[in-house]
Amino acid sequence: MNKIDHIGIAVNSLSKSVPLYELLLNTSCYKTEIVATEHANTAFLKTGENKIELLEATSDESIIANFLHKKGEGVHHIAFAVDDILAEMERLKANGFTLLNEIPKKGADNKMVCFVHPKNTNGVLIELCQEIKWI
Repeated sequence: MNKIDHIGIAVNSLSKSVPLYELLLNTSCYKTEIVATEHANTAFLKTGENKIELLEATSDESIIANFLHKKGEGVHHIAFAVDDILAEMERLKANGFTLLNEIPKKGADNKMVCFVHPKNTNGVLIELCQEIKWI
């Protein structure tokens, strides 16, 4: 794993949370994106080298809605950038980690992603992400 790519924060409302985080971090939201497969809207902010991803559910069936129902707003996941997501997934499986998806899937911010089950990581949902490179 190369570095922390971003921290994902589940929120009830992007329209309320984006201005809050813009004020808090003294920066503007640089990107919003719908991730239809996850039933989520996202907004990204950057401060220095650090990125924050705000996540809002678009359906009661989304993972974000479930998280908000159980835990309320707050840190949802920590994402780590990797050079080769398939190799990293194999390495983690070989070391006994449970992955939440067997193959990487398209995520927000031009990334392929895979999640590591929090039962293996002291309760923290870990996301692996690799930038999609266009040839």
